[in-house]
Amino acid sequence: MSTIVFIGTIASSIYDFRADLIRSLLKQGHQIYAFTSQYNAEDINKIEQLGAIPVTYTLNRGGLNPLADIVATYHLLKKIKHINPDVVFSYFAKPVIFGTLAAKLAKVPRVIGMLEGLGYTFTEQPEGLSYKTKFIRYIQVFLYKMALPMLDQLIFLNPDDPKDLLETYSIKVKKVEVLGGIGLNLQEYPYQPVDDISLPIRFLFIGRLLKEKGIHEFVQAAKLVKKQYPKTQFTILGQIDTFNIGALQQSELDDLIASKVVHYLGWVNNVKDWITNSHVFVLPSYREGVPRSTQEAMAIGRAIITTDVPGCRETVIQNRNGFIIPKWDSKVLAENMIYFIENPKQIRFMGDESHKIAIDKFDVEKVNQRLQNILGV
Repeated sequence: MSTIVFIGTIASSIYDFRADLIRSLLKQGHQIYAFTSQYNAEDINKIEQLGAIPVTYTLNRGGLNPLADIVATYHLLKKIKHINPDVVFSYFAKPVIFGTLAAKLAKVPRVIGMLEGLGYTFTEQPEGLSYKTKFIRYIQVFLYKMALPMLDQLIFLNPDDPKDLLETYSIKVKKVEVLGGIGLNLQEYPYQPVDDISLPIRFLFIGRLLKEKGIHEFVQAAKLVKKQYPKTQFTILGQIDTFNIGALQQSELDDLIASKVVHYLGWVNNVKDWITNSHVFVLPSYREGVPRSTQEAMAIGRAIITTDVPGCRETVIQNRNGFIIPKWDSKVLAENMIYFIENPKQIRFMGDESHKIAIDKFDVEKVNQRLQNILGV
């Protein structure tokens, strides 16, 4: 049996998004260490309850301090060397970079990385990228050119990301796999068809409050729709990600709440209930890996409106389970929302199709089997 190290940042990503994979590996007799750099006591307890061994380390998820990153890599190297694992599996940008460097220096036999999206610096903005963002991307590409060739295998979630990163910047990688989504446990997101399609229609947005999630377009579209159908309901779930350079300012959030166009709830622990209580799920994002929130809405059986950008376009078959619209276009978004208001029977039909696609593409058991094959265990 193998010893496997998972290296991430936010502890909740381990027990929210890796739990089924970890349980499956533990059931086979493997030993799992879960490295986290952003955590609290409750997080550590949840990781232990999974059966994994939590290991805390220091890595500034959004920082640009090369000396701090070098020191962090050295300490990470020492922790990995002490464990002496057979496999290191890192995910998210900075762990993939610095976790890979540390793992190779520790002479780990097999090193796998997964980039679940390219992030803010690779995301086009309506006004173009700032000089600061371009500079950060330059540094990021430089670090990728150092780390990614050391990987035994690199995983992406959608087919656009390897083109936009590896091909555009001529980065050589031994082997690339496109996973198509990290998947979800369909039993935890059971199909709940829309039976009550009476007005008002309820539109739901779930995501971190980042500009590139399309939060402004969602609110602007809501304003346009309410001019014709004032009782229509628009709900936003999510909170500001202070570590992300694309995060909304608190003043911007205050303005959104004050507008009273949308119902803002912040972070909630019963996302499934809110999806079930909605009619249509909306994610007008500028770029994704393959969005988890959309997968959850599809599994439960909701029609989708999303954008024609990397990651998002992997979730919708046009006119079958929803609509793919141009990015940054709140007018077209509003028009598609109005379509559902005026054609409510399509909500049930397209929601049913979403559920079928989720079973086919996002079943965590199928995805985890592929991941285990990639890990070589």
